[in-house]
Amino acid sequence: MEGQNKSTGFIILGFSGNLEMRGLLFTLFLTMYVMSLVGNALISIIVRLDPALHTPMCYFIASLSLVDICYTSVTVPKMLVNLLSKDKNISFTGCAAQLYFLLFLGTTECFLLAAMAYDRFMAICNPLRYASIMSKQLCAGLVAGSWASGMVLSLGQTNLIFALPFCEDNRIDYFFCDIPPLLRLACGDIFINEIAVFVAGMLITLIPSLLILGSYIHIITTILKIASAKGRQKAFSTCSSHLIVITLFYGSASAMYLRPSSSYTLENDKFLALLYSIITPTLNPIIYSLRSKEINAALKRRATSKCFHFNH
Repeated sequence: MEGQNKSTGFIILGFSGNLEMRGLLFTLFLTMYVMSLVGNALISIIVRLDPALHTPMCYFIASLSLVDICYTSVTVPKMLVNLLSKDKNISFTGCAAQLYFLLFLGTTECFLLAAMAYDRFMAICNPLRYASIMSKQLCAGLVAGSWASGMVLSLGQTNLIFALPFCEDNRIDYFFCDIPPLLRLACGDIFINEIAVFVAGMLITLIPSLLILGSYIHIITTILKIASAKGRQKAFSTCSSHLIVITLFYGSASAMYLRPSSSYTLENDKFLALLYSIITPTLNPIIYSLRSKEINAALKRRATSKCFHFNH
């Protein structure tokens, strides 16, 4: 039985239910996917085109939007095909590639969110030095470092998972290739893999989480020292959208990877998978466009400008 999946690949079971239910889910997920692509692409384009948005925070938001476009595109198109198709096969190589890019982009997002927390810390706690410290070079370095970290850390995890011997049963009761469902199909000893997942999870989520927590402790302390209520509200509003995104992403990622395999339940895992693979990337551009006054104003300026040219 060992190694059979390397030639036959896997079958992604995805959603059960009748054709009508799968059609309803297809419509729902397709709508969310299109919203995610359009919303994130719009933010990336508006940040690039509008000079008023050429700031470090908007640069990080645009970078996050690019990650989210790639992140959803790794899993959702195949998920949509599987909802309507009888052929739910995915090759061994295809599954490995899907897992790698899922981990790669998820890790990149973790480090990007930490970089954004540092940016908010500098803006609120060191406003006089902010412009000189958060230079274009530093911002580009933080973004490049986030992508590089995701690339390296994910490679090790993917190699460890696909070095395992898999059993004859090649059915993945999930929506895409991810670590927990693949470990369930392994025939060999997965203790090393569980340790590796936990250690990587600590590196990928705990270290950025501590950086974020440290930044926000200083931010909240500084905000509380502001004399006027209006000043405190203005300072906090610059962080609120980032805090919401952090809660959504880190909450689901930590619940998925930072727990023992004995506590995995299929239904909870499926819900978490949907949360971090499609729901969060769909909500991110909505959160930033609604909560960020600068992006909101830029979108209105562009919309007004287009309407003016159209009418004339």
